Amino acid sequence: MAKKTIKIRAKLKGDKTTVKCLMTHPMETGLRKDKKTGKLIPAHFISEVVAEAGGKNVLTSNWSGGVSKNPYLSFAFTGAAKGDEVKISWTDNQGGSDSASAKIK
Repeated sequence: MAKKTIKIRAKLKGDKTTVKCLMTHPMETGLRKDKKTGKLIPAHFISEVVAEAGGKNVLTSNWSGGVSKNPYLSFAFTGAAKGDEVKISWTDNQGGSDSASAKIK
């Protein structure tokens, strides 16, 4: 089994749910050179992040190589309840993907 690359926390306060997640990913732009070989390191970055809650899409984000290594994402939305599940999934430009979910506290 592959190592999980997403850590999620979701908390409801009033009618607003705040989601915080940390993703483990190298996020290479394709512009950096390998110090030993001098060759360019191929681009490898998360290109899309999707968040769902209660079966509905609450966030879609398109990224590029300009996002830092191991990106942190925080966002808020309304319309959820305690105990609902929030699912975060990402895909990268090399065909890799991962997803994780957490219950809203």
